[in-house]
Amino acid sequence: MDLLHTTRALQRRADVERGAGHRLALVPTMGALHAGHLSLVEEARRRADRVWLSIFVNPTQFNDSKDLAKYPRTLEEDLGKCRQAGVDLVFAPTAAEMYPEGAQTCVDVGELAHPLCGATRPGHFSGVTTVVAKLFLAAKPHVAVFGEKDFQQLAVIRRMTRDLLFDVEVVGAPTVRESDGLALSSRNVNLDPEARRQATVLVRSLETAERAIVAGERSAAALLHGVEREIGKAPLAQIDYAQLRHPESLEPAPAVLEGPVLLALAVVFHSPEGADGASVRLIDNRILDPKPLSGGISP
Repeated sequence: MDLLHTTRALQRRADVERGAGHRLALVPTMGALHAGHLSLVEEARRRADRVWLSIFVNPTQFNDSKDLAKYPRTLEEDLGKCRQAGVDLVFAPTAAEMYPEGAQTCVDVGELAHPLCGATRPGHFSGVTTVVAKLFLAAKPHVAVFGEKDFQQLAVIRRMTRDLLFDVEVVGAPTVRESDGLALSSRNVNLDPEARRQATVLVRSLETAERAIVAGERSAAALLHGVEREIGKAPLAQIDYAQLRHPESLEPAPAVLEGPVLLALAVVFHSPEGADGASVRLIDNRILDPKPLSGGISP
């Protein structure tokens, strides 16, 4: 497995691989790799001859310096996992390499970046799309693989890729979960033990909405009320947002659901009183698909 640190070296390698007729796949990450990231590597392997993974904690997508400072950095451990997973090349640049002195250019997708995480994390998606555009230009991949857990991020990157005419296939891979249903995230390690136990309320609330849909509920307000009631059972949980959105445009869902809809959640978990832990913000989502009720009659 090769390890590169500069964009120039990566571009030269990409030119050689493409010249040899090899199909390249890129898995962009911020490190602290877990089984969810490695599932992206597996998906990339199915779609390409060479699998490259980037590790870069991107400072421009953090609007809280404390959040950036506490983000886990485990490069040596990550490299070991990459070797075991059969990654062909790891790109691990410095911030100065990705953002040269005096850098002024950024990529802003617009409307897709405004709701959900964009509403409470201003500038976040501009940081995401800017760094992904740089990675596309440096690695020159044929395909890039992202996790569906970060659903809005995936939608924003797909929009950017289409709008800027990148010749890159953007693939979304299913969310990988722990045995109790919690979506794998690099941030899970920051949860206090009690907050970690309560964090399963995220998947339980998604399941609550799905059961309601199967039972015939089509009211957006009623579904969200059920979700909020379920999350309210976790004393350490504070809802950032719980919203129903169109899966592609991310526009608000209609009052009465007629087709597939994205249920997107962001919840902050606080440490118990007296515990020495930080608040951790987790996201999760599910596509709900209201099938026509018997006789084709909606409530």
